[in-house]
Amino acid sequence: MKITRRSALVGATSLPFAAPVATRGQSKFPDHAIKLIVPWAAGGPADAGFRILGESVAKKFGQPVVIDNKAGASGVLGATALQNEKPDGYTVSQMHMSVVRQPLLNKSLTYHPIRDLTYILQITGYVMGVVVRADAPWKTLPELLAYAKANPGKLNYGTLGIGSTQQLAMERVGIQQGGLLWTHAPYRGTADTLRALLGGEIDFASEASGWAPMVQAGKLRLLAVFTAVRAKRFPDAPTVKELGIDVVVDSPGGLVGPKGMDPATVKVLADAFRAAAQEPKHLEFLDNMDQPLLLLDGDAYRDAMAKTYDEERELLRRLNLLPP
Repeated sequence: MKITRRSALVGATSLPFAAPVATRGQSKFPDHAIKLIVPWAAGGPADAGFRILGESVAKKFGQPVVIDNKAGASGVLGATALQNEKPDGYTVSQMHMSVVRQPLLNKSLTYHPIRDLTYILQITGYVMGVVVRADAPWKTLPELLAYAKANPGKLNYGTLGIGSTQQLAMERVGIQQGGLLWTHAPYRGTADTLRALLGGEIDFASEASGWAPMVQAGKLRLLAVFTAVRAKRFPDAPTVKELGIDVVVDSPGGLVGPKGMDPATVKVLADAFRAAAQEPKHLEFLDNMDQPLLLLDGDAYRDAMAKTYDEERELLRRLNLLPP
């Protein structure tokens, strides 16, 4: 008797333990595509780094990792989208400091950055520093701070926005120096800030490493970096902490998912992204972007962000930046 495809399928489904049912019961995570939300525009540094990670993780899992760019709203659209997703691990998002800070600054954001997310893995951070024009009279950060102390309110400095990591880092320095008075000038982005610095609109900038090409070209002078250790490409620039000011800002970022994820699923994702983060292609990307590798497991990552959340709430209150 000739067995047709139709009769074979009918026969298979009539068995008491049909193969498809067993396969479903034994399926392991992941068994289909993972959506990775990047809350920035395509083509930017954060997008590029996570695309490298996504390609590596997709190869490991044998499943696609689809990048979903959700730009705007100060980078919180990933966190807000996760509030409506199932905690099954198939939708995750890039995590960064604005996700923690923006709910403090914007009452319309109803998610809690610690309680309403599952922390999977901290991956990397950013090099931020204080830069002046090459012809500026200050050769070191202590010289700049001494001038600010002797001339209250005379200096203007730029960052990429009110309440930004860069502004808070500089204000922490000012507080530790006894309460320095200077004027903060917010700009729309690092490029705008550096153009203003070169054009003489501001005296110095507290910014991420977008200044690197201008420092290397001799147009800007890097006075100090906020990271825990010196930047690889700028070993002559001291850290702020080395100068006796207890301020360290790495602006860490990583991977989060919806609230309530299964710890086993979290581990699968964390292990895959941890391995991807240490592959040569990603490490080369980090070096080119002056980004340190700051791997931290999910529980420790969450605890660090909880501490940061409390510290930033107090700092924003002190600076009168909290909404009424």
